[in-house]
Amino acid sequence: MMNLSRPSHSIILILFFMLAINSTSALTKYNVLNFGAKPNGKTDSTKAFLMAWKAACTSADSTIIYVPKGRYLLGSMAFQGGCKSPQIIFRIDGTLVAPQDYRVLGKSTDWLSFEGVNGVSILGGALDAKGPSLWACKASHSNCPSGATTLSFTNSKNIRIRSLLSLNSQMFHIVINGCENVNVQWVRIIAAGNSPNTDGIHVQLSKNVNIIKCSIKTGDDCISIGPGTKNLWVEQVTCGPGHGISIGSLAKDLKEEGVQNITVKKTIFFGTQNGLRIKSWARPSTGFVQGIRFMDSLMINVQNPIVIDQNYCPHNLNCPNQVSGIKIKDIIYEGIRGTSSTQVAIKFDCSPKNPCTGIRLQNINLSYLNKPAQSSCSNVRGKTLNLVRPESCL
Repeated sequence: MMNLSRPSHSIILILFFMLAINSTSALTKYNVLNFGAKPNGKTDSTKAFLMAWKAACTSADSTIIYVPKGRYLLGSMAFQGGCKSPQIIFRIDGTLVAPQDYRVLGKSTDWLSFEGVNGVSILGGALDAKGPSLWACKASHSNCPSGATTLSFTNSKNIRIRSLLSLNSQMFHIVINGCENVNVQWVRIIAAGNSPNTDGIHVQLSKNVNIIKCSIKTGDDCISIGPGTKNLWVEQVTCGPGHGISIGSLAKDLKEEGVQNITVKKTIFFGTQNGLRIKSWARPSTGFVQGIRFMDSLMINVQNPIVIDQNYCPHNLNCPNQVSGIKIKDIIYEGIRGTSSTQVAIKFDCSPKNPCTGIRLQNINLSYLNKPAQSSCSNVRGKTLNLVRPESCL
């Protein structure tokens, strides 16, 4: 049985976070200007930021790294854990700016990465990754680097990201990988609707993650949920443009950790490719998706408001004539309403080897051009409750 109220751990995280903010006056402060950072947007301040991190990390006190107003040019940086400080707060009043030449960051996996840290908070500020020049390179089919994720947390605990603006990432904006107890709130993410692979927030191999009151405008998934995600709460997120909120693509590996206990609540989608999607490759896997609740979502001109696609096989490479091994069960769609920009508003295209089971539609009202929409079902078992439009094919 799923816990349908917000997990108690989120309340604890938010209270802890508020206490952290209110007690900044008691923290040992490190101003990046004192380490040589220049707020002119032209002088490389990478070394200064790393020195400020080292000072805070090696302190036995709770610390704050302060970034005053201005623009700070920064290259790729890894903030390593193993810190003595029990709490490090990045208070950013300025803008962190990537190098103008996209190749400088493009050859790196990440621009700003935190690895093995505990108790790190990022408050405020803007991250300008200057992605459009790399996107243009990719659009011209030239020999381009893959690009860097703007902000990543790996193998970390007790992380807060609040009131941050991420602008024009080269690749993913925020990645949460192998983490525990993460609270993302009041974050804005902006990239062009045609920007490639610029997922807003990607979560994988992580548990107890909350994403609340965020606005995500990008060229790929607003929120992408990868293997090994457990206890994820998404609430009051506005998405568009973009590809919607997506669980998957799954079955990238034969032995893959499952996705479970996910709640997506009070979301709004504007003109996105998808609304609420579960997607897996058409190939063998031991993975699963279960205990998912999609609640109270508004769709405005969305191509695929509700979709499960277990036959994902782009360009027919590495998966022709195979079927998905991902087991999908116990998925609830409740209070989903609005408009579809295509006639098929609900599509369940499940695996013939592992049919979707326990699918429930409740209080669904989706239309197409002010006319009735349609449903499409393959290899799926479930039930409907109360009003369901379009007419269910379950």
